[in-house]
Amino acid sequence: MKKENIIWILRLIISALFIVSAVAKLYPSPYFAISTFEVKQLYPLGFSESIAPYFSRILIGFEFALGISILLKDYLKKITIPATILLLAVFVIHLSYTTFVSGNAGNCGCFGELLPMTPVEAIIKNIIAIGLLVWLFKLAPADGKSNFWLLKSVGLGCVLALFMLAPIRPVAEVIEEPTSEVQENLGVVVDTTSLLTIEEPITTTAKDTVKKIEEKKTEDAPKKAKSGYEKYFSGIDTDKKILCYFVPGCDHCMDTAKELNEMRKKDKNFPPVFVIFMNEEPEKIPTFFEFAGTKFPYKMIDVIPFWTELGTGRDTPGVKYLWNGNEFKYYDGISDNKFNGTEFKKLIKKPYSELKK
Repeated sequence: MKKENIIWILRLIISALFIVSAVAKLYPSPYFAISTFEVKQLYPLGFSESIAPYFSRILIGFEFALGISILLKDYLKKITIPATILLLAVFVIHLSYTTFVSGNAGNCGCFGELLPMTPVEAIIKNIIAIGLLVWLFKLAPADGKSNFWLLKSVGLGCVLALFMLAPIRPVAEVIEEPTSEVQENLGVVVDTTSLLTIEEPITTTAKDTVKKIEEKKTEDAPKKAKSGYEKYFSGIDTDKKILCYFVPGCDHCMDTAKELNEMRKKDKNFPPVFVIFMNEEPEKIPTFFEFAGTKFPYKMIDVIPFWTELGTGRDTPGVKYLWNGNEFKYYDGISDNKFNGTEFKKLIKKPYSELKK
């Protein structure tokens, strides 16, 4: 194969790697993906809440710029290849430290939520990419006449495009008080003082439903514990409940909500479902519930508290099975520990004597 062909193949591979990586960090929606990247990658490094939103957009824009610049002849050997190697080396060092401290667990975020990848897999990917870049550096001819302003324009243009695609929200736009919805057709009444956003009297039928729920309790149940979620949903520490962590624009979360609703419709004793939403794209919540086929009681909390509640190393969608405030199962993400409807249906039917083994 001709030397020129090898050079172009290497450039195309490396360019695709960076562009796909940047695009993946915007999936399933720019706000959700960038916020996830900030919480998982930047906050642990010490970035403040005020700096992280700017740095994340600059970094992703820089990835786009490198993906485009690697295809340009301008300062390929003097600037583009060395800058790309340096960025990958920084990623390798960061991922190695993360693996040493936290182990090889969870999604490193290199390809966002689109292509989950463990830290070790990402390290291997970056080392291979560095090797390809070194090979390209050796094969590529010396830089000829180059246009620095073209290279600069590509970089600035990509960064500005990220800020236009996902502008940083002013603090005033953040919803401080979480909103709620009435849980429909679930055979349960939620405490009106903390959940209802519309004024609706509790009917006799609803009172009878609550009474039946109380009468259904048996001795074969765990002792009541404080889950910590009463601050969001009154009564969640009583009997069997399902607590979900969803993002309004997350397709996987929508699929999980719909599956839970389908299961509920087939089982009259299915536990009530409660949702904690991340405060990202709240305008999509009506569409979310429309897709799910029902409305669940929900609270909406800010990005950082949401990821804190979700837990270190965990991803959305999150689904917890609670019984009297005790946690018996926690599904999360879209990989090995993702929500399993078949398993869950069996789980909620098991008596306490089997669960505590």
